[in-house]
Amino acid sequence: MNPNDAAYLDLVLEPIRVCAKYKPKFGQGSKGDGLTLAQFQTLYQSDPFYNWFGLDHPMMYAAHKAAGGMTSIYRQIGIGCEKLFRTVIKDALGLSEADVTWSYTIPLSTGKTRTLYLDGRVPLDKIADEVKRIRFHAWMKDSAESIGVDPRVFSMLNGTIFEVRQGYKSKDSKRQNADIANAATAYTKAYFPCATILSAQIDSDVLLRYRTEKWAVITGIEGANDPLISTYDFMREVIGYDLAAFFNRNRKTLRIEIANVLEALLTPESK
Repeated sequence: MNPNDAAYLDLVLEPIRVCAKYKPKFGQGSKGDGLTLAQFQTLYQSDPFYNWFGLDHPMMYAAHKAAGGMTSIYRQIGIGCEKLFRTVIKDALGLSEADVTWSYTIPLSTGKTRTLYLDGRVPLDKIADEVKRIRFHAWMKDSAESIGVDPRVFSMLNGTIFEVRQGYKSKDSKRQNADIANAATAYTKAYFPCATILSAQIDSDVLLRYRTEKWAVITGIEGANDPLISTYDFMREVIGYDLAAFFNRNRKTLRIEIANVLEALLTPESK
């Protein structure tokens, strides 16, 4: 096992384990931990309509728990992998926590401001190792050329910011517009924006739109031997860490953890 594997695994698994404790809220407000099976049955039995149809059945509760929990699994895998990605680039490129963190503020109609965070940053001038710095800058240049960034714009860029996702199968226009706004802001702050997708799951229309809007997009394809399109080639050849090998080494542990979460979600009462 790689000496960093245990720490890196914890970053991924800690959010996932939270999913096993998921309980649906059944419209009972955003606060609280959700309803237990007994609380659900009390609620549904007190509603004449639901009671007539027998919707207080334990398997109905399990179905709700599974439906919400599945969404939670994807979300928590994304959160864990975002933390992993940021830690890997910090360790591999010799950066600090402040170096790999990036945010910006926007004004609100109320007169207040809101802070928006992206998932990682690589400032070129903070990469002390010259070979690594030159290698990263070369990737930026090739990637920018591949999506048609004006060379004059590129010449002013000081590094890259990353948005990390486990996958992108949704066509949520609100999310897309927010990402495009993030990219525009990144350019104004002299950073090259890159969407880093860890799975191969991304809608082709979304992929085309992002690249048209000058987002670099790398996805979780293997065997491409191209760090301009593959997340795992980028991590291995540019960052200097074989992320695919990490996941492959630890696949048994990852699969066991997910199986445990699924079992907890698919039973009416957690053990």
